[in-house]
Amino acid sequence: MIQADHLTKVYKIPQKDPGLTGSVKALFRPRYQLKPAVTDVSFTIEPGEIVGYIGVNGAGKSTTIKMLTGILLPTDGSVRVMGRDPHRERVANARDIGVVFGQRSQLWWDLALIESLTMVGRIYEVPDARFKQLMDEFAKTLDLKELLKMPIRNMSLGQKMRAELAATLIHEPTIVYLDEPTIGLDLLVKERIRDFIKQINQQTGTTVVLTTHDLGDIEELCKRVLIIDNGRLIYDGPLSMIKERFGKYREITFETAADMNGLVLPEGAVLLEKDERRLVLRFDRTMTSASRVSAAIMSQLEVLDLSLKEPDLSLIVKQIYRGGLNENGADHATVFE
Repeated sequence: MIQADHLTKVYKIPQKDPGLTGSVKALFRPRYQLKPAVTDVSFTIEPGEIVGYIGVNGAGKSTTIKMLTGILLPTDGSVRVMGRDPHRERVANARDIGVVFGQRSQLWWDLALIESLTMVGRIYEVPDARFKQLMDEFAKTLDLKELLKMPIRNMSLGQKMRAELAATLIHEPTIVYLDEPTIGLDLLVKERIRDFIKQINQQTGTTVVLTTHDLGDIEELCKRVLIIDNGRLIYDGPLSMIKERFGKYREITFETAADMNGLVLPEGAVLLEKDERRLVLRFDRTMTSASRVSAAIMSQLEVLDLSLKEPDLSLIVKQIYRGGLNENGADHATVFE
């Protein structure tokens, strides 16, 4: 369905000295700084998959999505979506894809929602009977009935996002790109949107590429994840393998009033953070236990408080960014050095 081969995007950022002289020099002798956003990224996504695309701010997630949708032309490498070059065949590609950018809207600010959706339906030439059927379905599953006559400008963030999903899916795209679809939303709205995405995928086999900072979205929706760091793909494989491999680790935090100079770490524990009054350790529960680690630290320090953190996906991703994949390996996935 989607094939990216050695995908690379380098931005040319104009450089200009201050003042009028700098403006004149920039006009006749422009200088540019080259900034790589995505470097040599390759992956394949099969029909019907929901794939999570994870990365910190500036890692290259949105740039990748823009190349997949045809908005940006790759500097190097190639991408094929349903056999097409999405940039050179943008009109044909647009008929088969839907895109939600969490911080940008495709709806008309001053129009009522039903008018915006009707206009989107006309643009994509959705038959009237099918449009009415889809509107009835979306009104129910996304709870849009009370919003249809409301202008977009009067909607809350959660209401706008539900409206954006309806606009994205009104032409029944084969592939949907969701770039931060739940950003800033409360838990109830997130849950409704997650359920809706799962329902669309199960009922129609829609392929979904999801980029998000909310790792709850990834855990709820995705069986496979791609992890990008500083423009490079560092992991491509099942989410279950990541959780199984790193789920054995726990973090324990000690608040102490004592000097930690000369502290000897207990066997099986690794230092994560340390300052004057705080100590954070990670340990493998298959090798030791929280009680043993605590006893070893308290035999050396006066501990005022301690807390044990069970692993979740956010901790696992932190471990991966710290080089955990290189330390642990990966049997059923691709790890990129």
